[in-house]
Amino acid sequence: MKNTILLNIALILILFLFNPAETGASPLSSRLENFPHWDSKPLLNQAKGDLVYPEWLAGNWQVTSILVAQYAPLAPHIVTPGFTDNEAYLDVPVLFPVKFVPQSSAAREIIADREFNGLAIATAYLGKDKVKSVKVDPSNPNRQITWLSNKRQLITTVTGRGKDNSTPAKFIASELSQQIFRSDKSIYLNEVETTTEYQRKNPDLITAEQITAIYLSPQDPAYFQAQEQPVALY
Repeated sequence: MKNTILLNIALILILFLFNPAETGASPLSSRLENFPHWDSKPLLNQAKGDLVYPEWLAGNWQVTSILVAQYAPLAPHIVTPGFTDNEAYLDVPVLFPVKFVPQSSAAREIIADREFNGLAIATAYLGKDKVKSVKVDPSNPNRQITWLSNKRQLITTVTGRGKDNSTPAKFIASELSQQIFRSDKSIYLNEVETTTEYQRKNPDLITAEQITAIYLSPQDPAYFQAQEQPVALY
């Protein structure tokens, strides 16, 4: 029987995985609680190596993902490319598989299969005809290139990371990434934060909250207007 994940992305994200309270809130937990009142990026450590997940996330999963809300905090003055188009995904289930695997035969730490997951997610949202391949830099697991149709590229580099696994049944992870979108006509840069809280209710059920925040890069003409504030929230 296939494992299944039901995933709601944005303000609230709920995952159902079929087959595999602290008194003081952690910084990441407090950040989630303060949403949407975010005025800066999270304080994260430099990303080294790969993000290690709890063992209860290991395996192959079928995901049902639903975008439930999106915000442009600085609109109408600043609206990121694609924000309006993303409204088409609101409340629409999107299906794709993901894998969480041992890092190696020698190291049993669980990591995301970034190539497999990246290709599956991109294909689910953009369509097979628009996604050519996804590759992870063999010398740096934090650098990933997605090749798209019409000679377009999305280069993603994880620069910051934080996590909280202080309780066995809860896991919070946050990653800050630099993104470069290249086409024949232009280059667009930004930074993306993805912060997710997973809670294991029982061996067959995980609930989670996930927020994605978009920040302008220093190269953007509107950077000093936005400063460190997010310009889009999903």
